[in-house]
Amino acid sequence: MIDSVRAHSTGAGMPRHVAIIMDGNRRWAAERGLSSIEGHAAGGRRLRSVVRAAMRFGVEILTVYAFSEENRNRAPADVAMLMDLLRSFAERELDSLRRENVRVTAIGRLDALPGPTCEAIRALCAATATNDGLVLNLALNYGARRELCDAIRALTADVAAGRLDPASIDDASLSGYLYTAGMPDPDLVIRTGGELRLSNFMLYQSAYAELWATNVRWPDFDETLFEEALGSFASRQRRFGT
Repeated sequence: MIDSVRAHSTGAGMPRHVAIIMDGNRRWAAERGLSSIEGHAAGGRRLRSVVRAAMRFGVEILTVYAFSEENRNRAPADVAMLMDLLRSFAERELDSLRRENVRVTAIGRLDALPGPTCEAIRALCAATATNDGLVLNLALNYGARRELCDAIRALTADVAAGRLDPASIDDASLSGYLYTAGMPDPDLVIRTGGELRLSNFMLYQSAYAELWATNVRWPDFDETLFEEALGSFASRQRRFGT
């Protein structure tokens, strides 16, 4: 399907940057009589398979919403288990991601994560920093409104210090203060789990992204569905507000 779209589509072609809101782990687990942590563990395994699929399909950047600021409001025991899962994922996948030429980056307030989790994520990013293949961008302790507040705070500090002329502020300069500075905006935002909202995810960067949603829970989001989403994107005409 993807090769055919590449060859014959007059639409958008293949996306460079795909962002995924990985939703539905807990509902997937509840439907199977499993604990929520088993659902998140299944979601982690699914992420690994989707990373490999993204590499095969030629996606350049894959951003995944792994842990939001709002997730911190869940029961402390659940949050602690999620942090342990993130740490385990980073430690377990370090060697294979480095070997497969995946470069891992992270956006969000990492310093507010528990020490072992933060250290494991930073070690994963450092160990893969020289890779030049797929960029796996992990959104951790991330919130788009917080990102905009941080960006505006840094921008206004530069204005106050005389380092930035207010008259020169435009989309490009503001983008340079976001967590994603230097990274192209997502072309396609995928949401699993049946909900139809962005949930405080990359609000500024997704202004002209194409959206694709499925009722399928994240642990069941396989390569076939990923290919379907990419094919849908490739067939669209992107107008960027015109």
